[in-house]
Amino acid sequence: MNAKRCAKRGDFDAAQKLYEAVLLEFPKNVRARQGLDALSQAKGEAVALDGATPAQQTNPFLALFRGGRLDEALAQGEVLLHDYPHSVLLHDVVGQIHYAQGRLDKAAQCFRRATEVRPDCAEVQFNLGTVLQALGEQQGALAAYQAAIACKPDYFAAYNNLGALHLSMGENREAVAALQSAIKLNPGYTDAYVNLGNAFREMGNNASAIAYYSQALSFQPGHAKAHYNLGLVYSAQGKKGEAIMAFERAIVHAPDNGDAHREMATVLLEYGLREDAIISAERAYCVNPADTIALCLKMHQLAHICDWDRLVPDLHHLETLGIEGGVVAPWGMLGLEDAPARHRIRSERSIAARIHNAQRTIIPAPVSRPQRLRIGYFTSDIYYHATMFLLGRMVELHDRDRFEVHAFSYGEEDSGQYRPLFDRFHDVHRMKDDAVAALARKAGLDIAIDLKGHTKGGRLGIFAHGAAPVQMSYLGYPGTTGADFMDYMIADRIVLPEAQRAHYSESIVYLPGSYQVNDNRRVIADAHFTRAQMGLPDNGFVFACFNNTYKIMPEEFGIWMRLLRQVEGSVLWLFEANHWAVANLRRAAEQQGVDGARLIFAKGLPVEQHLARQHLADLFLDTFNVNAHTTASDALWGGLPVLTRMGQGFAARAAGSLLHAVGLPELAVETSDAYEAMALQLAHDPAKLAALRARLGANRLSAPLFNTEAFVRHIEAGYDAAYDRFFAAQAPGDIAVPI
Repeated sequence: MNAKRCAKRGDFDAAQKLYEAVLLEFPKNVRARQGLDALSQAKGEAVALDGATPAQQTNPFLALFRGGRLDEALAQGEVLLHDYPHSVLLHDVVGQIHYAQGRLDKAAQCFRRATEVRPDCAEVQFNLGTVLQALGEQQGALAAYQAAIACKPDYFAAYNNLGALHLSMGENREAVAALQSAIKLNPGYTDAYVNLGNAFREMGNNASAIAYYSQALSFQPGHAKAHYNLGLVYSAQGKKGEAIMAFERAIVHAPDNGDAHREMATVLLEYGLREDAIISAERAYCVNPADTIALCLKMHQLAHICDWDRLVPDLHHLETLGIEGGVVAPWGMLGLEDAPARHRIRSERSIAARIHNAQRTIIPAPVSRPQRLRIGYFTSDIYYHATMFLLGRMVELHDRDRFEVHAFSYGEEDSGQYRPLFDRFHDVHRMKDDAVAALARKAGLDIAIDLKGHTKGGRLGIFAHGAAPVQMSYLGYPGTTGADFMDYMIADRIVLPEAQRAHYSESIVYLPGSYQVNDNRRVIADAHFTRAQMGLPDNGFVFACFNNTYKIMPEEFGIWMRLLRQVEGSVLWLFEANHWAVANLRRAAEQQGVDGARLIFAKGLPVEQHLARQHLADLFLDTFNVNAHTTASDALWGGLPVLTRMGQGFAARAAGSLLHAVGLPELAVETSDAYEAMALQLAHDPAKLAALRARLGANRLSAPLFNTEAFVRHIEAGYDAAYDRFFAAQAPGDIAVPI
């Protein structure tokens, strides 16, 4: 290597910089550590033997170390340490061996002992900082790097590591200062440029981040981490093509960079390339089996395309996935199992891993209770989206004498249609979480309502900083956030029964009727669709399920196939989410003895037309782990009865909540057997089905589910009660809103 040539010609400083650069990229590179140690001996300045260890004793030991015979070197080094317990060299080299072999605690012990003997040895302080940083002992690592710099003010590698440490602690400005010092000492130091780019990326300064990554690549075009981080910036900017190219370059230069494979998968999904994304996620997981996010991503996407042949063998991971080891995206797990206890653990661990540097600002209660509460809805979905289909009418109906209604929109879609519904509209999509929270406090919010949770695009970090004295989770995420900064969750007694209460970290606002708001003015298109237009048989029984395909699991699909076999001429009408799912579901039907042509796939339509085609079906069959939510309301509003099986968690009980609130509780059954039996009975008993449809039609405008005016009064009472607890200096607690 070049460092050896520099050392041979006596250019020790240049050789040292090269060795240190290698060790920054590959901390366990034994050859580089051996070279640095040999160089230190040659210079006569590092890791002194303090005259305590004869060279004839240490030379064979060092020869074993430099020759890569680490086990033998370790055995000999420990014998020597028994005889020479104050040798800095022995403690340092034995520590390096432990570090290289993954015994970080023992490495730290060795380096600590060496610093006790020679606290002024910069290299040993640096080694101690490196291992403490790897152990997560941030304050100890900080002190060690600072000591290394105090001993050796031009120690650019220590400045770089110090900057990276500050960055990991969320101390971006301190990170920038340390990294700029590293570059000033070594203007060609590529890793410091990459870390500076990371610091500016964290601060939201993408232009500076790109500039520093590009500078690193000008020095070292094959720097995989620079390409990878450049890809992250482009991805955040929505420049998907540039992001893919950057990740591809990162993978070319470091094929084992699992992070690059995983992020590539994420960007490919933005293009709708699910199969390619699955392959990239699988590669990420193969490279790093500890990458639980990659495994979760792979499994969730396999569910989207209904490729159960590849999904089912991975389901055994669910017992520990996100429970032990790395964290996962909680949303991706809901469709894979109905396990609220595990879902809470996953959510709590995800919050702890992702939002660990934020501190909630404490907002004191005012002197007098406001007559008009300021409430804010936080979401990226204020556009033509399912959330607003449900929520829009409620926002319009809020009592403006008692509530001032704000929107905090962090989506990039056009929200013009819905802006006038709010008293104040804040477009915050370019602002960081802490800045959004500060804006909400400045606006004087009394209650902040999150409508996203752990779903895609959610920004729970806003609430971690404290947007309002009372913070609530509602509607968007059908489960607990697991966040100690989220005070309340809005639910009802059906969707969240007392038996499951322990699996939700928030206090609960229990609404009468259903937790789900609906718009009782939703327009159903005056379109007289025929079955023939939709590709359906004129006379056969039509089972339907318009749920997204990731919700369909083998258990309910098996029931559906048995129903098709038993109900002559029947078909199953499904939502056409993607072409992979169409092929896989038809193949699965064939494997169960059902002609794949009996699965009819519905194209997407504007929601008014989608509501109008609901009446063409006879019975909506719900999925189990994640029920129909808005999709169930669509069916019921369109006059189509929904059959569901009550599960354990919120997501698996949502449709049951809707059915109770619309006066059809008998369609929310308790077991899979009862679900199958009820579906078969209704398919064979037209009179009973007709009676259910008639009852649904009669209840639609009178039952609680679609009584938006009453719902608004109830949720406002919940808001008042939660704020009153805060104003009375009471901790959040469960609230039951009376009818």
